[in-house]
Amino acid sequence: MRPERSPSYKHHPRHREPRLLIWFAALALVLCEAPLAVAGPKPLFASEAILKLRIEAPFDDLIRAAPGSTKPYDATLTLLEPTPEVYPIRLSARGVSRRTPETCDFPPLRIDFKAKPGDASLFRGQKSLKLATHCRRIPDFQNYNLLEYAAFRLLNVLTPVSFRVRLAEIDYVEARTRSVRVHRFGYLIEDIDELAARNGLKEIKTDKIERAQLSASAVARSDLFQYMIGNQDWSDRLPTAGRKCCHNIKLLGASAADTHDFIPVAYDFDSSGFVDTPYALPPLGVPIPTVRDRNYRGLCQFNVQVVEAAHDLLSKRSELLSSLDSTPYLAERSKRSATEYLEAFFNEIADADQLKRHILDKCRN
Repeated sequence: MRPERSPSYKHHPRHREPRLLIWFAALALVLCEAPLAVAGPKPLFASEAILKLRIEAPFDDLIRAAPGSTKPYDATLTLLEPTPEVYPIRLSARGVSRRTPETCDFPPLRIDFKAKPGDASLFRGQKSLKLATHCRRIPDFQNYNLLEYAAFRLLNVLTPVSFRVRLAEIDYVEARTRSVRVHRFGYLIEDIDELAARNGLKEIKTDKIERAQLSASAVARSDLFQYMIGNQDWSDRLPTAGRKCCHNIKLLGASAADTHDFIPVAYDFDSSGFVDTPYALPPLGVPIPTVRDRNYRGLCQFNVQVVEAAHDLLSKRSELLSSLDSTPYLAERSKRSATEYLEAFFNEIADADQLKRHILDKCRN
């Protein structure tokens, strides 16, 4: 097992009350963003109770082909708890770097239902689901998976315009032998269309966007969240090569015809300092030695909104830390390290000088 790295930042005493920032009032705007019509999630994401699943598939073939193919395979999904259900599905590898054996020996998966789940099913309304898996058999990788799950839930605390996730205890069964290949936790991720619908929004698909098209308050919150978890692997204006905008960001708007006030929705946090996987490295050109070192990437034109977002995050400090603390089955040493990492961030944004020096003055023009 890989030993925990010592954090490369310094933090203030953990229980120090945040110093109120007088100049918050001078810089912060009262946001005029129209309230969103938030609806409840579908049954699968309406609870945080842990599911028990059994997935039977030709995993030998799927994993062998994964680096070069996302070919779907016939498989069976069985819900064991809370109420037994069985569904024929198509199962495929997904992702980019996590499909390669250099990174993961077990890829992330995509589940496509062959038949529409019934009205009484926990999967009612679901057509396709992403499943975030454990990546490698090494025990530490289960903790990385749970920390990424925790990062999604942190964003849920900040805004309903974020992906819901559902933790599951899973038996992965090799179809040829009918034997359990591996038993691990993983989590299901809400579909983007479902996320958009419950917030009265639409997914925006475009090659790239301009800064003026972004919602100032939403992008400020997103940028500060990415800084909080130490994530550099994203862009809210440019796509991954060969794909639509944006890299590890989905864009939502009022309608497909609307070209302004786009809301960035972040996902894929495995390369963040908060999760701290052994394969995570800072992107080329980013001036930090490790992903545990934070580097602010927000735009200067949103600095006023960033100050307001910092005030909001400080007000939710206890709720955010409580969310992390309630992560099921996360090893105590991983939980302690992640908590210290978040506490360092809160102490930083509670200090006017540090907020200015480390965030506002580091913005991109």
